[in-house]
Amino acid sequence: MSKAMVVDDSKAIRMILSKTLAEFGYEVCEAANGREALVVFEREKDSISLVLVDWNMPQMDGLEFVKELRADPRHSSVILMMVTTETEVEQMVRALEAGANEYVMKPFTKEIIADKLRMLGVVQ
Repeated sequence: MSKAMVVDDSKAIRMILSKTLAEFGYEVCEAANGREALVVFEREKDSISLVLVDWNMPQMDGLEFVKELRADPRHSSVILMMVTTETEVEQMVRALEAGANEYVMKPFTKEIIADKLRMLGVVQ
């Protein structure tokens, strides 16, 4: 079973995204901010292939997390998808330049998440 991580400071968003990913056959772990996500990722790095990450979080935001993960070439194959309230084109460009593979704006639907995951080739 593939493993995914959901990183968001909102427990409700983590629950919604985790449920959606589970429906696609993912085992899901969660983190409430980027710093916590780095700890979880380090522990699970051999099994996590997909991360859905929010931008605006305390302690370490999603953009910092993406940059940190992408700084290590061993993690280049991990799919990173920003799921955020940041709607400015400039923010999207910054996230993609930092190493995010895809970008979803909140509010989102299950179908939007599914479409993005299909585009990334991680679900059918």
